[in-house]
Amino acid sequence: MTPDERPATGLAVAGPGSRSYAFMLDWHIRLLAALVWMLVAVLALKPTWDLRSDSTLFVLVPALAIYFLYHPVVEILLRGQTPGKRMAGVRVVALDGAEPRLRAILIRNALRPVDSLPLFYALGLVTCIITAQRVRIGDLLAGTRLIEAAPQSADGGGDIRDLVDRILERWNRLDPRERDEIGRTLLARLEGTGANPAGARLDDEELRRRLRAWSDRG
Repeated sequence: MTPDERPATGLAVAGPGSRSYAFMLDWHIRLLAALVWMLVAVLALKPTWDLRSDSTLFVLVPALAIYFLYHPVVEILLRGQTPGKRMAGVRVVALDGAEPRLRAILIRNALRPVDSLPLFYALGLVTCIITAQRVRIGDLLAGTRLIEAAPQSADGGGDIRDLVDRILERWNRLDPRERDEIGRTLLARLEGTGANPAGARLDDEELRRRLRAWSDRG
């Protein structure tokens, strides 16, 4: 596994239970939203239920779009979360702990039909149980995973602070090489120094102190 592919250590990976709970919450939300749309549209338009009728299509097409596009659209808008994931306290991240890219979100959601095989997300559940990072096939191919996370702050800064705090809390329990790599990558991102050549010369204690100082300022 290359450094770019190595998952960020220090983040609590969401297990099958948390993942299933978030999915069921979202399933009820999207189903309810689709049914509400259909009810309102039916009362307003009184469609004939002929599939060639514009009124029928106006009832069915948006309802189907709400149901099937709910996850990718909402995960993009909420940067890796959905209402169900927020209530369950989990979120989607890239392997390095960063916010998932648009391409990754689209890939992980496009593969939901595969993970749902043969019924009730059985294949996805099996891969969540047997993989080290508790991921389904969509996450494996998208380079994403689900982590336990505190709710986002209003300014969006709570996520990165939570990530830094989690790493600092586990600092002494992490492998020294992994924590240095993670710490330097985080510090470069936080201080906007790109590759951060100065950070590469920091010793372990100074790197920890700089991250703590940023967390305290945040």
